Amino acid sequence: MPLQCQQSPVLAGSAALAALGALLLYLGEPSGYGKYTGNPMPRDPRLPARTAWFLQELPSFVVPAGILVGQPRALFGPPETVLLSLFCAHYFHRTFVYSFLTRGRPFPVVLLLKGFVFCMGNGLLQGYYLTYCAEYPAEWYTDIRFSLGIFLFILGMGINIHSDYILRHLRKPGEIAYKIPQGGLFTYVSGANFLGEIIEWIGFALASWSLPALAFAFFSFCFLGLRAFHHHRFYLKIFEDYPKSRKALIPFIF
Repeated sequence: MPLQCQQSPVLAGSAALAALGALLLYLGEPSGYGKYTGNPMPRDPRLPARTAWFLQELPSFVVPAGILVGQPRALFGPPETVLLSLFCAHYFHRTFVYSFLTRGRPFPVVLLLKGFVFCMGNGLLQGYYLTYCAEYPAEWYTDIRFSLGIFLFILGMGINIHSDYILRHLRKPGEIAYKIPQGGLFTYVSGANFLGEIIEWIGFALASWSLPALAFAFFSFCFLGLRAFHHHRFYLKIFEDYPKSRKALIPFIF
């Protein structure tokens, strides 16, 4: 007997995502990794950035992918299958490509564990909803919400990957001094990589037209937008020649 949709956990998970995003925005402090790692305590365990990012992002791919392959559907069948495949594609890149290319600082194990739990919960929420709860009309593929959403998702993913490429090549091996990112959307904003991912999840929310995806897009905006704001403030503080016209996250606006 196929698993039936239970709306209560979907609503609870979506509400928790939105509330967590709002809380992060209210607190106003970026998560303590990368530039904001701080001085490690002697007993503060850390892992290499590549290992940490791989372990943290892994459940966001494995959980929905496991749900997806267990369904007797063609990959390019119903819209919900295509949408979940796109979600998996993003986290395949984050898990198996980005994590092995990043040059970040050692990552606090405490934050890794928090991120792991979050990624598992969100992967389960999105995968469960799209597999067991989502119902789309036969003409959803031609709906403007789906078409525009998929376009934004692909556009955002391209911006995110290109911006990460620029950041990885800012410094040569062995260099530790910070440099000003140049090129791409970094011409206009300090958080081009964050903007790209936010666009991705707005597109995903639009294409899926679902509460869980909307909650995740809101959380991403709060978490990544806050990080972009602090990055911008950091660059202005350490670089006297930082471009004055460059904004934090939204070109020409903020």
